[in-house]
Amino acid sequence: MSHTTISVTGEAASQILVGNGLFELIPERLGGGVKKVLIVHTGTLGKVAEELRQLLSDAGIQALLAEVPDAESAKRVEVAAFCWQILGQADFTRSDAIIGLGGGAVTDLAGFVAATWLRGVQLLQIPTSVLAMVDAAVGGKTGINTAEGKNLVGSFYAPKTVIADLNTLQTLPRNEILTGFAEVVKCGFIAEPEILRLLKDDTERATDPQTPEFRRAVELAIGVKAQVVSSDFKESGLREILNYGHTLGHAIEHAERYQWRHGVAIAIGMVYAAELGRLAGNLSDSVVDLHREVLGLLQLPVSYPRDRWQGLLATMQRDKKARAGMLRFIVLDDIAKPRVLAGVDDSLLRFAYEEIAN
Repeated sequence: MSHTTISVTGEAASQILVGNGLFELIPERLGGGVKKVLIVHTGTLGKVAEELRQLLSDAGIQALLAEVPDAESAKRVEVAAFCWQILGQADFTRSDAIIGLGGGAVTDLAGFVAATWLRGVQLLQIPTSVLAMVDAAVGGKTGINTAEGKNLVGSFYAPKTVIADLNTLQTLPRNEILTGFAEVVKCGFIAEPEILRLLKDDTERATDPQTPEFRRAVELAIGVKAQVVSSDFKESGLREILNYGHTLGHAIEHAERYQWRHGVAIAIGMVYAAELGRLAGNLSDSVVDLHREVLGLLQLPVSYPRDRWQGLLATMQRDKKARAGMLRFIVLDDIAKPRVLAGVDDSLLRFAYEEIAN
């Protein structure tokens, strides 16, 4: 049972275990004081959740299951309240734990429930998508959506352990792997160029969960996030670079009523950020072109309809990444050289959008 351990230090101290066949480690990772666990999962993972429940039962831990809707439909206050109800009826105490088993939406929800129940109970995340492994489950950002926008209600709450078991990815549809890789690509552009090389050298192998290249790309991406979060848990400075592509990306998700996969919207958002970096700074044409090339290899879109700009702009101005009404973007001066761009003139923002409009 070979695995890699990646540590987050500081206020968000946690460990991310990456490998194959890691479920057997879960009881010991919870610790001896845990008597009850709530496993939050989607219906498609019912069989896996039941197997985990039995594993915990064999270890003397009572496990309850909370089946929640798939994708962004899970991130609603009504679903969180459903989980709180189970916790209350089962008399969960501060010494008990919550496990998030699923994709990014489930780990966001489970983290929010863990953060808010009795002001915080132990959290263990088991991400089952690429997106969740490299992003959502790592770093302690938790949250739910409202009608006004994505992740507007939430908290910073670190999991004790993240179990990134690559076996859970082997039944994922190909397009799920590819859309999840948008966040891996993001880490390549902001900090880890080796990721981009892996994808360019052999996209097929780099995106196949059974290859060493895939594991390497995932570990590199997790390492980027772990390092950033270790330095800046609550996004007061450095952590903001992880929002590369997300300002416009989140606005697109909102415009599409959260029916689009996160990675699809973020792919477009990164190309927009690249164009903005070129127009407002120093980013070369070749790096902008590289965005389109790498995302194209993943079969992800790099443009959005021309007539949607005004609605996107209004949504971005409400986004939590805006401060004092001023929009903030992460842009690149070069690969692995991100910076904040704030107070950009609306005409420049529009001009950058024209470069990705269709």
